[in-house]
Amino acid sequence: MPDIVQIKELRKSYKGGFQALKGINLSIRRGEILALLGPNGAGKTTLISTICGITTATSGSVTVDGHDIVNNYRAARSIIGLVPQEINLEPFERVINTVRFSRGLFGKPSDDAAIEKVLRQLSLWDKKDNQVRELSGGMKRRVLIAKALAHDPRVLFLDEPTAGVDVELRKDMWDIVAKLKADGVTIILTTHYIEEAEAIADRVGVIANGELMLVEDKDTLMARMGQKQLDVLLTDPITEIPAALRSDALELSEDGTTLIYTYDTRSERTGITKLLADVAAAGLVLRDVQTRQSSLEDIFVGLVKEDAA
Repeated sequence: MPDIVQIKELRKSYKGGFQALKGINLSIRRGEILALLGPNGAGKTTLISTICGITTATSGSVTVDGHDIVNNYRAARSIIGLVPQEINLEPFERVINTVRFSRGLFGKPSDDAAIEKVLRQLSLWDKKDNQVRELSGGMKRRVLIAKALAHDPRVLFLDEPTAGVDVELRKDMWDIVAKLKADGVTIILTTHYIEEAEAIADRVGVIANGELMLVEDKDTLMARMGQKQLDVLLTDPITEIPAALRSDALELSEDGTTLIYTYDTRSERTGITKLLADVAAAGLVLRDVQTRQSSLEDIFVGLVKEDAA
């Protein structure tokens, strides 16, 4: 089955020469959750806005389910749902009318059963007659998602959907996204909460300075670039690493109580056995040994640092 979104050599430049997007190439698989990570100003929102027709590209092309976003804008846009970063809702309108209006914008016939399904899915049905201004920030965020789903899109863009949402509501959002995926919706998520990408994404893309640095299956990325860290806790603090133990892979904690050894999980030999023998030979007494796997956040920070160097 062909990819549902195809992006080829997409560029966006502004007056003055600033390049927000620098030749983005990306294929988004049908039914996947793709997390786009990147620092502020990396180009994430510009990319989404361009695909959704809010921003006009300088050059390049995008197709959504085979429809070009410029030459066949209506067909392409009808397939897309967008949950923007900013909450911009009519405060005095009732929730149910807000969602109905969004459905009508796409030329969809009135369908109260469909609206009810969306509102129930987002735990908004009991708030349907409330004015938007009466809702909490988290509930307003849910209304944004309901508006985006009102016309039954097959591709859903979530631009920082949990910004300003408390931890409990954020977890609810993850559950909603998982249910949408189960219904066959393709989801593209931008987030500053890297644990979200680690928890729910199938693939991860990293954007920095308008360039797509990589797109890879999450598990493959973490296996390929992840490292493990062994913390050797000492009974008595030391002021420096003994000469016999010094290596690029070994560091001493600031308080002198822990030797920190970093090793590649893919290596045939980790070097741990030799390290522990050398520690004992140096007369150091172990109190405990702990290991830690690199998280997606560690990998992301490392990639962005490399790009900035």
